[in-house]
Amino acid sequence: MSGIYEKAYHLKSSDVNRWQRLRTSVMMRWLQEAAIAHTEELGMGREKTLDRGLLWIVSLQRTEILRLPIYDEKIIVRSWPGKTMHVFFPRYYELVTEDGEPLVRASALWMLLDEKTRRFVFPEAYGIVINGVVTGSETALPASPKSLPFTAEKPFSVPFSYVDLNGHMNNTRYYDLADDLLPFEKEGQRLKALAAEYLHEIREGRDIRLRWGLNENSSAAFLAGEADVPLFRLRLEYEPAGS
Repeated sequence: MSGIYEKAYHLKSSDVNRWQRLRTSVMMRWLQEAAIAHTEELGMGREKTLDRGLLWIVSLQRTEILRLPIYDEKIIVRSWPGKTMHVFFPRYYELVTEDGEPLVRASALWMLLDEKTRRFVFPEAYGIVINGVVTGSETALPASPKSLPFTAEKPFSVPFSYVDLNGHMNNTRYYDLADDLLPFEKEGQRLKALAAEYLHEIREGRDIRLRWGLNENSSAAFLAGEADVPLFRLRLEYEPAGS
């Protein structure tokens, strides 16, 4: 299909968890990589951005999971851009099987950050233009996640291995934290939806506070990172136990 990026994956052992389902952090990394690769194909790659001191970052994400692919399964990741909204670049995603079975639908709002000032920039000032595509398969754009009361917290310091080429903790790593801190994934409950908001970047070595709360009746969790200001917020919803 014109204007849509596609990449095939064959799930390896390193892509899945102990339940043989695709890890959340790996899935989100594939979506991130699809967006970047497509942006490069559209002529807005590193020569227009990174080499000029501009960094692509994600502000908000929304994901609906119909079924998570499993070990040794072959799938296709699709991504396409929406119409630019002032400083935001909407992007849509799909994961499907080789036979076309829908697995995951997602959306995100991307923006550009000045590498030196760490502030967002207006894309038209740099000639950054990405034309939107309408397929009819677009899911809703993301919004701020709904919170839950906090019931637990712990300190956390960002290690070097969590930092990407933008010089901050990569957003996909937040899902590894969620898997480690929350009970649902460990107990084999399947993730069915997530919402994320990235408010401020977290640099290497920064000490932050992780806070989270659960609604076990609805199998939902809310995880946040804080310092002197809110840093990120995640809401994850899982299939009820035994479903």
